[in-house]
Amino acid sequence: MHPNRPPPFHQRFHSENLGQSALRPICIICFCFLAFAVLIFTLTTTSHSETPFPYSSFTHITSFLASSSPSSSKSIVQPATDAIMQEASLPDYSNTTLDPSPDISLPSDQECDLNSPINCANPEVYHILIKATIEAFPDVHFHRFGKPVVGDDNGRSCDMAWRYRPKTAKRPGIFKDYRRFDVSRSATCVYLVSKIGEYHTGLNARKKKTNMTMNEANKQDSFQSEYQLESRFKSGKYLVYLGGGDRCKGMNHYLWSLFCSLGEARFLNRTLVMDLSLCLSSMYSSWKQNEEGKDFRFYFDFEQLRASASVIDQHQFWTNWELWRKKNKLNVRLVEDYRITPSKLSRVKDALILRKFGNVEPDNYWYRVCQRESKSLIRRPWHLLKKSPRLKDIALAIASKLDWDFDVVLVLRPYKDDLLETLREKIQDGRNVYIATDESDTAVFGPLKDRYIIHFLDDFKELWGEKTEWFVETKHLNNGITVEFDGYMRKEVNTEVFLMGKRQIKWE
Repeated sequence: MHPNRPPPFHQRFHSENLGQSALRPICIICFCFLAFAVLIFTLTTTSHSETPFPYSSFTHITSFLASSSPSSSKSIVQPATDAIMQEASLPDYSNTTLDPSPDISLPSDQECDLNSPINCANPEVYHILIKATIEAFPDVHFHRFGKPVVGDDNGRSCDMAWRYRPKTAKRPGIFKDYRRFDVSRSATCVYLVSKIGEYHTGLNARKKKTNMTMNEANKQDSFQSEYQLESRFKSGKYLVYLGGGDRCKGMNHYLWSLFCSLGEARFLNRTLVMDLSLCLSSMYSSWKQNEEGKDFRFYFDFEQLRASASVIDQHQFWTNWELWRKKNKLNVRLVEDYRITPSKLSRVKDALILRKFGNVEPDNYWYRVCQRESKSLIRRPWHLLKKSPRLKDIALAIASKLDWDFDVVLVLRPYKDDLLETLREKIQDGRNVYIATDESDTAVFGPLKDRYIIHFLDDFKELWGEKTEWFVETKHLNNGITVEFDGYMRKEVNTEVFLMGKRQIKWE
């Protein structure tokens, strides 16, 4: 018989072939019977359940999404439904027809007290606040919502914070906002949001800041023993720049020199000792004269710099140096010639390298250290420098008040009269246009108002008024003395707003 040919029909039921022939139909019959039994059992079980789990979960979530909550507020941001659902840990039912009747278990007449304070910790309140925020701000992607907390003392409001990114943002980054929500109840005790406050009005929901002076910040490690602090200090290696002609120069000059010193410190693997006291150039002063006593933290984020680079405040350093220098025999290497390159100092073992600059310009500029053969060795770490978060918040508030839908024109003096003709070709009539300028007489931009809705920085003075975070925090940093919103602060805010505009036009 051919090896691949099946046996004749009369031989298929012989004893030697019976197992192979009967096994297949028996298995098929058993599998069908098992599947039928499982189906019967499932139908019997679910028929006795009034709200099977999958449906009840869907109803609860879609009821929250479908509930109504009018809100009256202009916004700073705009969400994408898919991103919100993901970040809020909710399924995306954006393409599903939702039941307009919320399936929320309402309290009975005895439990429903319309005059009782709003419980901001109630999950239903949390859900209705999220929904109201998403509806009110259709121009941002939300990334995370914080838990609501009690707003004012009358028990009728809640504060909630969130992280977001404007949909039209051209710069990467996630921003924060916190607002106050006026919450009420309907006659059937359904929660409603009647109003959403302006940018940063939900103060109780913001992350608590520790408004410490530098001296207080230096004591935050006080739980450590003096021996531990001393041991850490004496094992460190430090670099100090003293004197020089950079003081009271323009901010660009100051930063060019500062980051030369920071670059050298990184090259030598040393901690840079920074003087946080600045002299503001007269070009940024309303008094038209140099102003001593300004704080680096008014303009830049020192905490972020300290977290990403090895730097120490000069006041703290000299206090510790005088305390432990003699005891630990810490030595100083004095360098008075900028032509002594960083490579020549790389093998210095002394605890402190002190570069001292003279009085003759321009050889006493700090940045001279990074010239000549040192230019290829020293890399200025510009990526570590960030603007003050207080000034960034002002720029964000301006963008919020303009609903993130505005164009920006950067105009530097002297102003040119043909600006209107140029803007006609680039910006549509009726648009919000923010003029970022150092021109004090804004009346020269009058002709633009016939075609556009014009805004200037001074239109938002309330953002650095006496009741603002900026005012309180800068005054605290300045030992209780009020800080002027000076020319360089204005420049930083204008720059930030410029980068947030949909269209960015430079007119120089």
